[in-house]
Amino acid sequence: MNKVLRAPGVSALLVCLGLLVAWELAARLYDNPGLPTAAQALAELPRIFADPQATFDILDSLRRMLIGFALALVVAGPIGLLMGRSPMVEALMNPLLMVVYPIPKAALMPLIMLWLGVGDASKILVVFLGVSLPLLYHSYQGARAVEEKMLWSAAAMGMNGAQRMFRIVLPAALPEILTGCRTGIVMGLITMITSEMIARQTGAGNILFNAMDMAQYETVYAMIIVIGVLGIVLDMCFEAVRARLTRWADRQTDATAGAL
Repeated sequence: MNKVLRAPGVSALLVCLGLLVAWELAARLYDNPGLPTAAQALAELPRIFADPQATFDILDSLRRMLIGFALALVVAGPIGLLMGRSPMVEALMNPLLMVVYPIPKAALMPLIMLWLGVGDASKILVVFLGVSLPLLYHSYQGARAVEEKMLWSAAAMGMNGAQRMFRIVLPAALPEILTGCRTGIVMGLITMITSEMIARQTGAGNILFNAMDMAQYETVYAMIIVIGVLGIVLDMCFEAVRARLTRWADRQTDATAGAL
C-alpha cells in the first residue's frame, strides 16, 4: 500500500483530489458568486469542449506556444552554448541579459503590438522571449560544466572547434539543456495565456478573459482547470522525452550515488 501511495502519478492524483475537495468546501462556506464550486466548474468542461470554436482556440494557443518554443530552442540554445565556451560571446551577451532578464515579458506586449499588431506574430514573439531566457541560462551552465580534459583530448585527436561543439559540448550539456526546456515549457504556457488576455482575438486566454467580462465565473474556473491540465500533460510528455534522451546521464548519476 505504501508503495502505491509513493508512486508519482498516484500521489499527484491524490493532491489534485484534495485540492478539489478543499475548493468545494471553501466555495460552499464562502457562498460568493465569484467563487463557484468545483463541481460547477467541472460541469462546465463538457460544454467548453463541445464548442468547436473553443476547441479551435485552445489548439491555436498550443500551436503558437510550440512555434515560440521551437524558435527559442533553435536560437537561445546555441547562443547559450557559445556563451559557455567563449569568453568573448559571454562578455557581449551578459550586459544584454542583465537588462532584459528582470523585465516581465508580458509587459512588453503593448510595445510588440505596436510593432507587429495583435496577430500571431506578436504572441509568438512574447512566448519566444519568455522561453529563451531559461534555455539560454541552462545551455550556458551546461556548456561551462564540460570537462576541459575532454575538449583537450578532442583537439589532440584533430577535431576543430565546430566538431568539438557538436560532438563533445552538446551531448555533455544535453541534460542541463533539457532542464531549461522543461522550465521553458512552463514559461511558454504562462506567457502564451497572458499575451492572449492582452491581445484578445483567439486562444485559451481570450476565452478566459471573455468569460470574466461576462461574469461567467464557472467558465473562468473551468478554463483555469484546462490550462492547469495542459501544463501537467506537456510537462509529463517532455519528462518522458527527457528521460529517454538522457538515460545515460541518469544511469551515471545512479552509479555515482551507489559508489558513495
